[in-house]
Amino acid sequence: MSATAASTSATILPFAESAARVTRDARPLRLITCGSVDDGKSTLIGRLLWDTKAVKEDQAATLARDSGAQNDLGLPDFALLLDGLQAEREQGITIDVAYRYFSTDKRSFIVADTPGHEQYTRNMATGASTADLAVLLADARAGLLEQTRRHATIASLMGIRQFVLAVNKFDLVNYDREIFDRISHEFREFALSLGVRQITAIPMSALKGENVVSPASDAMPWYEGPTLIEALELATARSTQAGGFRMPVQRVVRPGESFRGYQGTVAGGAIKPGDSVVILPSGTVANVSQIVTFDLVRNAAVAGDAVTLVLDRQVDVARGDLIASIDAQPLTGTAFDAQLVALQQGGIEPGKRYWLKSGSRRQRVSIEPLSQLDLASGQWRPHASTLTMNAIGKVRLAFEETAVFDAYDQNRATGAFILIDPDTLNTVAGGMITGKRANLGGLKREGDRVVLSLPADLAEQLMASELFASRREEVEIKRVTAAEAATLWRNAGSDI
Repeated sequence: MSATAASTSATILPFAESAARVTRDARPLRLITCGSVDDGKSTLIGRLLWDTKAVKEDQAATLARDSGAQNDLGLPDFALLLDGLQAEREQGITIDVAYRYFSTDKRSFIVADTPGHEQYTRNMATGASTADLAVLLADARAGLLEQTRRHATIASLMGIRQFVLAVNKFDLVNYDREIFDRISHEFREFALSLGVRQITAIPMSALKGENVVSPASDAMPWYEGPTLIEALELATARSTQAGGFRMPVQRVVRPGESFRGYQGTVAGGAIKPGDSVVILPSGTVANVSQIVTFDLVRNAAVAGDAVTLVLDRQVDVARGDLIASIDAQPLTGTAFDAQLVALQQGGIEPGKRYWLKSGSRRQRVSIEPLSQLDLASGQWRPHASTLTMNAIGKVRLAFEETAVFDAYDQNRATGAFILIDPDTLNTVAGGMITGKRANLGGLKREGDRVVLSLPADLAEQLMASELFASRREEVEIKRVTAAEAATLWRNAGSDI
């Protein structure tokens, strides 16, 4: 085997480990299929359902009736198991996200079949927001397209760090190994720029079922990697127990004078009676005295549990507040860095005030675009003035009051948000917090440059210095009045 072939057939996920080590996980692995239109996403998932015996007899009969002469192999149109909308069946495309459950002897799965068309990118982002793994399809005849790269980027922004590259329709290129090596190498290079390193590339034919559940040893004797189902069985689910306790308050209940509880779903970590918590953004501290569900009092709660917390003292807690571990608190401030995907026609208008909704909290925010991702090169272009539909950008969020977030890579639930246009009430973007903005009043960073807001006389002196002349491409001076500069630096304290 050549060095190139060895690198493309090798996997980072531990497929060589003994299958006996794998036990059935109580939590289903959540995955998405994504990629450009007509790359075979619905067909692949339909084939998975068919080969894992997840299709009931009545569904099989309906599939046989509705398939017609879809191909010259006499096989069913597996995509019909996913495309349920009338418009999807008429046009042969996926519009909405279709969720399906299937299982093997080793594991259970929930798969989201997402659309490939650009105009439905928002639906793909929705499916990626809860997934542990992405199956990215590429047509072996066309290779990686712009939409393929866009979906891979969105999946990585959503925190997905495990990818299966399914080089589909491989039977249509005569199982050419060089094509597989080329596409695999190209995607690995692109994925590395996104910070993704857990990649498994698999050549397959979704329609024929080759390397989906059953290996295609006869057609591709040179491929020694796993089938798709083997890759999925050994993938890892994202842990929701790491990090501090988080529970966004959805409702305050007081059925009687002697009981006051705060209801919500635990978004991270764990809690037990006696633990100290902080209520944000107020900063009030209390201890948990009881954890109550609809039918019992519990001795602990973990991520995913819907519970009512009773505190040991009377505190002011409202819907939208966040109850968090006192020793592992989230970020608070009025300025944050984020990455977002524009989802509507018209894109994101710089300076316009939007509603930002995260959990049950809604706040006013203005957006300052900083850079935009060039999908062709994988590079960020600084100084983005606007973010058009489907654009992926880095932005600065400026709030009118204190906001509370975790970085998205630490906690999906408390690090994600949507932007709502107050004029139309449409969801115009989905985003992820990357960190707190260290905006020191008159000092801020825009892309690779630093912008200083200084009084005019001080600005002139600095610009005349030799040091500034040597760093001219890195620093920009903004002239303001002395009063404006003082205000900027004086107000910096809340954002540091």
